[in-house]
Amino acid sequence: ALPDVRDGFKPVHRRILYGMLGIGNTSNNPYKKCARVVGEVLGKYHPHGDSAIYSALVRLAQPFSIRYTLIDGHGNFGSIDGDEAAAMRYTEARLTKFTQEAYLSDLDKNVIDFGPNFDETEKEPVVLPVRVPNLLLNGADGIAVGMATSIPPHNLVEIVDGVKAYMKNNEISVKGLMRYIKGPDFPTGGIVINKDELLKIYETGSGKIKIRGKVEEEKLKGGKVNLVITQIPYPMVGANIGKFLNDVAGLVESKKATDIVDISNQSSKEGIRIVLELKKGADVENLKNMLYKKTRLEDTFGVNMLAVADGRPETLSLKQIIEHHVDFQFEVCTRKHQTLLNKELEKKEIQEGLIKACDVIDLIIEILRGSKNQKQVKECLVNGVTEGIRFKTKASEKAAKKLCFTQRQATAILEMRLYKLIGLEIEALVAEHEETLKNIARYEEILNNYDAMAQVIMEDLDHIKKTYGRKRDRKSVV
Repeated sequence: ALPDVRDGFKPVHRRILYGMLGIGNTSNNPYKKCARVVGEVLGKYHPHGDSAIYSALVRLAQPFSIRYTLIDGHGNFGSIDGDEAAAMRYTEARLTKFTQEAYLSDLDKNVIDFGPNFDETEKEPVVLPVRVPNLLLNGADGIAVGMATSIPPHNLVEIVDGVKAYMKNNEISVKGLMRYIKGPDFPTGGIVINKDELLKIYETGSGKIKIRGKVEEEKLKGGKVNLVITQIPYPMVGANIGKFLNDVAGLVESKKATDIVDISNQSSKEGIRIVLELKKGADVENLKNMLYKKTRLEDTFGVNMLAVADGRPETLSLKQIIEHHVDFQFEVCTRKHQTLLNKELEKKEIQEGLIKACDVIDLIIEILRGSKNQKQVKECLVNGVTEGIRFKTKASEKAAKKLCFTQRQATAILEMRLYKLIGLEIEALVAEHEETLKNIARYEEILNNYDAMAQVIMEDLDHIKKTYGRKRDRKSVV
């Protein structure tokens, strides 16, 4: 029940996203019934009951539960007021484009390890190749035996800037990182009122963040004022909104808040809007302070940045989480480019064999026509063995003895089609070979040069930030 520091996921979330990718439930394909997804994950990877999987899937699709939704839900996925999602046979889902690009790309390039599933009939990823520090991005909460984790969500733009600052100077302090990462960015907004304690929280990995809802004054005709709550503390999500309304009603009934005439919850998909209608000449400031003091409009978010690092649970500081993430990115990037380099080296070998074969094609045709079987041809091409092959001339046999193609090149020559001997096709092959050599040089430069690999990772982060990042559109925290 604790997230891994590398991808920020617990096993159930990792399995849901990988399972959805496995059945082609991607952003460019139609939605699939959630029951279909749950069945896939339950049957192949997570034998722990369908309700546990479905509730985790629903949470990944709720914009008020996590800062960046990873699943695109279609249908009733519950509400911020605590209404539950419809049954999985009614709702539909698919991966978001952000999830595919930042969480699941390059799985075919041997970037992570796969392990056996519960009955050893399938392979599942040990960790996902997440390109952003998801542990900070969407936060985490979970309870394990004798320990619990609670990490607030953050803003993608700020996190990317913080990671880049660390990569440019790994001696940077937590205070230095906080020039970029101002504080948490909750999906419900809210204002952090103990900003001076954030540094200590981020340095130690534990503490309490005090959050207030955002209250705006709406002036009406006749000098009346309405108090409108447009942002709420993150812990208020769900049943606590109803509790807040009941608490305010209780204050009115007990004559503690006589200035409130009416209260209505006008929240919609557009956002939170709880309206308190006040009497004319009401003491607005006094009323605000009473709401903060007596209701959940001011609440605390307990921070305990506990995650599994190097196989054991550890309470981490902000810098340590970024450090682990960057180390993981270098590992993923190394494995990716090593795989790409190996593919290009294979291509180079075959291309060189075909170019060489084009120069001696008449001899190769003579060997093919004079041989009894494929094995004989291969032996001649690789080792220059001419026994049993009929040659037209002694010169041809002498030339054949000098041949020394590799096994892979010999196979490619035997599979080559005759149209490849057209002049333009040979030119295209030479051009392709030059491109392969450029790719090899580029991949070797990335693998052998720390700065070159760091540049690749930072360009990747910049692309994700530009495509999916949004600056704080509300004055939360800062």
